[in-house]
Amino acid sequence: MADRQELSARSCVPCEGGVPPLADDAIRGLLDQLGSDWRVIDGHHLEKEFGFADFREALAFTNRVGALAEEQGHHPDIHLAWGRVRLRIWTHAIDGLSESDFVLAAKAEDLR
Repeated sequence: MADRQELSARSCVPCEGGVPPLADDAIRGLLDQLGSDWRVIDGHHLEKEFGFADFREALAFTNRVGALAEEQGHHPDIHLAWGRVRLRIWTHAIDGLSESDFVLAAKAEDLR
């Protein structure tokens, strides 16, 4: 089975819509590959909360994720609070999950 590093090595592929969101079995396989406490919420989006020692570390991670999102052309929702950052990722064009969502999540793990 492939692992998170294999996902992380890929690039996000722009989605213009017109394709269905991933089916449950594909989501389960990619979630197993991703690991790291990511959760699928209502079959619609990925979510994870990262903990940090303080606001400065959380902000620095947020900025790294922002730069990654721009580089990949795939933008998560980011919630920043003292000592924590929550990422919520899905493909807006299809209002659901695509493989690129898992790729971005894996790349975010590498920024930790």
